[in-house]
Amino acid sequence: MISVHVYIWFGSVAYTAVFLYFLRALALRRRLLLSQGVPLLGGVAVGAGFVGALMFDYFYAGGLPREVLGMLVSSSLMLAFGILDDYRELSVTLKLMTQFVAAVLLVWFGVKTKIIYIGSFFNTAVTFIWIIGITNAFNHLDVMDGLAGGVALITSLALGTIAYLNHDIYSFFIALLIAGVSFVFLCFNYPPAKVYLGNSGSHFLGFLLGSLAILISYAPVKREVALLSPIIILGLPIFDTGFLIVTRLRNKRSAFRKSGDHFALRLLKQGYSVKASLRYMLLLAVTYASLGVLLSQVSNQAGMGIIVFVALISFILLKHVGAITVDA
Repeated sequence: MISVHVYIWFGSVAYTAVFLYFLRALALRRRLLLSQGVPLLGGVAVGAGFVGALMFDYFYAGGLPREVLGMLVSSSLMLAFGILDDYRELSVTLKLMTQFVAAVLLVWFGVKTKIIYIGSFFNTAVTFIWIIGITNAFNHLDVMDGLAGGVALITSLALGTIAYLNHDIYSFFIALLIAGVSFVFLCFNYPPAKVYLGNSGSHFLGFLLGSLAILISYAPVKREVALLSPIIILGLPIFDTGFLIVTRLRNKRSAFRKSGDHFALRLLKQGYSVKASLRYMLLLAVTYASLGVLLSQVSNQAGMGIIVFVALISFILLKHVGAITVDA
């Protein structure tokens, strides 16, 4: 069975690459879904590669684990509405409603946090907050060529490492699928981008990573601090969203309107090139993800040290990068 999943992984990566190549050519020829002359179809290819792999596995194996089937159904819904959003931008209310429905489906299929200290109701509430929060945080992160694809690759590999260490082979397979399609997209999106991810891809990848983070187990009963591992692994998109909210409120601006004050865009204002800014951001993503994996393996005492270290890094970044003047 493992060898079959190896073939499925390679097939998914190859299919995504070929599909994205021809989809880009078609979009340019027909002038479909272009932004500044660049096709917004990366999410379509990434989604097709991932969903196609799980569909093939479903028919080959005669089914999927219920939780994985839930990820397939709910993420497909996110992808479909994301494509519609790229074609004709939807209202914030409709986007949130779609995310809520997708989260309901996910929970119905059994994908939710299992924190033993808070009970079923609060686990469900935490799941909704986490899924919707990570989905939107990842969407907000997609402001620079290569950034969203690179962070998806890094965080999926980190989550896959924990799954592998826990002998959770199916979660490991899903993580590698996300990493594979993200890598293919990154090859097309590395600056200067030939294809953009679009809202369809950023919401889809954010939703998948949030779901996978819940699917994986982290902590035995006596090592509670490991429950924070997924928060640290996905620390960059979480920090980026928190950074936006704090700096905008501090400057008495709306926390939700679009503007050029994202963390990555401030680096450009500081004089970094696009590629240098991207390397800076991806190094941060690797740092957060590596510390998150380490947190899942150490004692509570050592884990508290890691959490304090992460908080210190985040505070320093907030102070120094937040001080860079940008246009409102």
